[in-house]
Amino acid sequence: MVLPLQGWLTLRHYRLRWLPPDVLAGLTVAAYLVPQCMAYGELAGVGPAPGLWASLPALLVYFWLGSSPQVSVGPESTTAVMTAATVGTLVATYGGSYALIAALLACLVGCVCLVAYLARLSFLADLLSRPILIGYMTGVAVMMMVGQLGKVTGLTIESTSLVGQVLEFFSHLDRIHLPTLLLSLGLLGFLLVGQAYFPRLPGPLLAVLLATLVVWLGDLDGQGIALVEPIPAGFPRPQLPLVTGAEVGPALTAAIGIAVVAYSDNVLTARAFATRNRYTIDPGQELLALGMANLAAGLMQGFPVSSSASRASIGDALGSKTQVYSLVSWAVVGAVLLWLRPLLGLFPKAALGTLVIYAATRLIDPQEFGRLRRFRWNDFALAVLTTLGVLATDLLVGVAIAVALSVIELLARVARPHDAVMGKVPGLEGLHDISDWPGATTIPGLLLYRYDAPLFFANVEDFKRRALRAIDLESSPVRWFVLNAEAIGEMDITAADMLADLYDELTARGITMGMARVKQDLYMQLERSGLLARLGDHIYFTLPSAIAAFLKSTDGKPDLPAG
Repeated sequence: MVLPLQGWLTLRHYRLRWLPPDVLAGLTVAAYLVPQCMAYGELAGVGPAPGLWASLPALLVYFWLGSSPQVSVGPESTTAVMTAATVGTLVATYGGSYALIAALLACLVGCVCLVAYLARLSFLADLLSRPILIGYMTGVAVMMMVGQLGKVTGLTIESTSLVGQVLEFFSHLDRIHLPTLLLSLGLLGFLLVGQAYFPRLPGPLLAVLLATLVVWLGDLDGQGIALVEPIPAGFPRPQLPLVTGAEVGPALTAAIGIAVVAYSDNVLTARAFATRNRYTIDPGQELLALGMANLAAGLMQGFPVSSSASRASIGDALGSKTQVYSLVSWAVVGAVLLWLRPLLGLFPKAALGTLVIYAATRLIDPQEFGRLRRFRWNDFALAVLTTLGVLATDLLVGVAIAVALSVIELLARVARPHDAVMGKVPGLEGLHDISDWPGATTIPGLLLYRYDAPLFFANVEDFKRRALRAIDLESSPVRWFVLNAEAIGEMDITAADMLADLYDELTARGITMGMARVKQDLYMQLERSGLLARLGDHIYFTLPSAIAAFLKSTDGKPDLPAG
């Protein structure tokens, strides 16, 4: 298979005037990325070094394969939390190396994405609706914050469940390490104030450097403030994450869930910036890029990666033009691992925990919940239920709940769609839903009925019941029933059988059945089912032609309303 190299096209058509903003964006994003990736490595449970290791191949691979000029791929909060939840369970069950299973998980996520790319399954990301993602990210944010309670307070929390961690935290309040807590609160305040008043500054980097300086000057590590483990020198050796084999099945199941969430997040981020800056992205290409990035991250002893909206936002604010800015960030991270490694070993763990909590606060958006509630109560309820589902179960079950809720919502809309009896509105051209317009009237004896969804097994009974009810509610006897099929693109065999039954029932009642605005695909299905021959010439391209045929059948004199 020949991979479509987007990076080659970028370099081939690159303009020199794009270099200054790309370099500036790359340097600033790297300043944000280094402490962030270390924090996400801690969050994933593998330590800060694998966070940096995972970022290197991800940045490079996405430069060559990604379709968005602004997305930044690497360690990210959601995939880090899901990695921690998955790997912790697998290690507890099967034993083995935490880092090795995390790398295996990254490789499996990559393989899932590549299989989905070859099978052209990029549309599956659309299963996660906006309300579902809002609720899911809120649940993830709460889990992120709770998971850092030990690091930012100096407590040792043994529990792995959300409720257990909260209960253990409150039962050990008397053991909180005050210097660690004060350092964490000070850094969190610094980050929040900096984001509010100086959004373009690399707040996370400055916060970590400030914490390092305070710890060093005050000799606070001697007072019990924990530091991160020493960062290994140089780069990791590429290697296959070989395990005993028993872990592969459960890890693959988890990898599917992580891949769905990671890809959805990646595509949503890419689409958001594409809309803002007026260009297009290729969802299939994004699936390929994400798959190869995860595979490379796993081979470099990292963990699953996805896109980071915060890093992409920084690059966008500084005027990044192409993925060359990711190359600049890649070079900076490499330089940090080669020459600034001793400085990284002085970072306090409390600072990295604070960074995770800060990132989590940015995932929770109360205004979005308010907007959902104002727009449609069902959307608000879906977001809340998804949040509760994530918090009440482990994260992977939360993913399944989110996808299931999205599918259920979709089926509910299609199974019980809007319908309309169409008529004339005084002073308004065309035919309209009579329930929307006071004074609208139908043509006596003719019922024009519209059903706003494809017909399939889940809504055939609903369609038939509502169509017959519409006939019964007409003030004058119905002589013709014409189905406006403009919203019915196709049907299944259950729907075809139902239409045949409806035709028989209407014929027995002395009502002529017809269809209007039938699309070609539906027309062919009607022909194959045999219903087209039964309808005869009562198939109309337009509603006016159906009305004209009805009026002709009544000599231009429609029935008068009863009474």
